[in-house]
Amino acid sequence: MIDKELLTFIESLNGMKMHISEASLPKYRKMLSRNPSTEVIDGVEVYRQTISHAGSEARVKVYKPAKAKALSPALLWMHGGGYIMGSVDNDPIAVEIARTMELVIVSVDYRLAPEHPFPAAHDDCYAAFHWLVEQADNLGIDVDKIALGGDSAGAGLAACLVQRIMHEQGPAICFQFLLYPMLDNQHDTVSGRIDEYPVWNRQTSLNAWQMFLKGYKKGDMPDYAVANTADNLTGLPATFITVGQMDLFRDECIGYAQKLMQAQVPAELVVIPGMVHGGQFLVPAARVSRRMISTYMNALQDGLS
Repeated sequence: MIDKELLTFIESLNGMKMHISEASLPKYRKMLSRNPSTEVIDGVEVYRQTISHAGSEARVKVYKPAKAKALSPALLWMHGGGYIMGSVDNDPIAVEIARTMELVIVSVDYRLAPEHPFPAAHDDCYAAFHWLVEQADNLGIDVDKIALGGDSAGAGLAACLVQRIMHEQGPAICFQFLLYPMLDNQHDTVSGRIDEYPVWNRQTSLNAWQMFLKGYKKGDMPDYAVANTADNLTGLPATFITVGQMDLFRDECIGYAQKLMQAQVPAELVVIPGMVHGGQFLVPAARVSRRMISTYMNALQDGLS
């Protein structure tokens, strides 16, 4: 069921499989940090900002069109990494969006579990959102065109953040942009048992959730920790979700899209046949990778138009 071009790459790994636990996490973080993304983007100013909030600090990386002719749309972006890895400097999606679209991106370098379990990352993203809104004039942002989004765990953070902001009747959000979001800590679905993929498998994902939700039990989940536990999605903004057919998050993404539709939220769901979790980065030139990238870039363009 995995796309042939992706499968060729996976088979070349000769059965090597990522097994992330709290003990092995430092090794994988070190591996991930070896190839930081470039900050040199033609026509885009890139800088960093530290935001103080509730006795802590949130760090963001801002991508701003250098010669914007008018107010620009904005995207508050949260990188992937299972809530336990990743940074704003290892985020090819944010860089690609900044290169190809004229909008302001505020990418959150949120605190990671297990050192900083929930609600640390959520609180950092919440503070970054309000900073973005407060700085709209300085950043040249059209406040009627603010989107929230992310990939994988970042998309899970975005989904929870949108829920909180809408329930609090906070500043308007025009679009929710979720790329293969990490939405459910149980993975109690058919796709949640997919374990063929070496990069992000079921046990690694369950371990990551346990680190993120340290101290919380199954029947005692706090609000805005696990997006799929929300009962009321009424009033959420228009949403785009994409996920691969061979992604262990597939069924929870489909289920979340259904909940949105049942709540009368305009929602688009795209399931890419043959695609695995984050597979567009394994073989970027593969036809299925180009299809996924084109699909979500077009969706973001439409959502902010």
